[in-house]
Amino acid sequence: MSDKIVRDLAGRFGYSTYLVDRYIQMFGLEDTLRLLEANEKGLMNCIRCNTLRVSPDHLLDRLENKKFKLERIGWVPYGFRVLKESFSLGSTTEYLLGYYYIQEVASMLPPHLLAPQPSDCVVDLCAAPGGKTTQLAQIMGNKGVIVAIDLNRERMRSLRSNLSRCGVSNVIAYRMDGKDLPTLGVIADRILIDAPCSCDGVIPFDPSRKKSRGMEDIEFCSSIQKKLVAAAIQCLASEGELVYSTCSTAPEENERIIAEAIEKFDVQVVDTGLQFGDEGFREALGVRYPDELRLARRLYPHKNGTEGFFICKLRKR
Repeated sequence: MSDKIVRDLAGRFGYSTYLVDRYIQMFGLEDTLRLLEANEKGLMNCIRCNTLRVSPDHLLDRLENKKFKLERIGWVPYGFRVLKESFSLGSTTEYLLGYYYIQEVASMLPPHLLAPQPSDCVVDLCAAPGGKTTQLAQIMGNKGVIVAIDLNRERMRSLRSNLSRCGVSNVIAYRMDGKDLPTLGVIADRILIDAPCSCDGVIPFDPSRKKSRGMEDIEFCSSIQKKLVAAAIQCLASEGELVYSTCSTAPEENERIIAEAIEKFDVQVVDTGLQFGDEGFREALGVRYPDELRLARRLYPHKNGTEGFFICKLRKR
């Protein structure tokens, strides 16, 4: 692709030429243009009904009585898109009572796909501020045990606040580096890693990401992601399952991480069961990846109405 086209698109939409060039290499010109246009439109707010507190039908009735307009999300039975807000979602009585969590639809998928059972020991390896942890707890009906780990002190305060607001009682929270998980001696049935990443997928919410990240950031995040996955697999029970996700489009943070995991450890990629989203890359930016990466899923704002998102499920043999 010519430098002029890259510069023109970067200037038109306010991106770094680096990121636009990567997009064109990964997606082609037409899809890149659709992606850039979709990022400009932003995304609807979404909420997840906290079924530990209230049923989805009752929450819908309460919010519609306050002149909110909601649409059920087909992918997650307790999720809603907010088509109209009569006032701030974070200031309703229902929010303060923990009846719902403000959560982007793509980020509801990892706990939903992990599908923990009430008897499970589950680790949420990058837990704060608590959206996925509280969702895991509601799926488990506040039974079993969730070990929630995060390193950031301020985010851990938010996690504990959200656990309390949402009525969660089956979580043990540790402020520690996720790569040190093996020091706890935990053997988990299921592990969730919503990994720290370069986050270009959140551009619809944070336009600063158009220019604020480069290859050095991708490589920095990738090095952390590898360590988190290695620690998690070490602590995963035989036949246990791990869901890995990011809000990055970079294959270096997604397919490459999974490819190295299946090469180094006795794990395999398993089908997510999702009937939407693109398959994971088997070739991107001049690098080939194992065929089983087709079972991973990629979501995009111009195709799925979500942030840019990658999700993959692994099973330990």
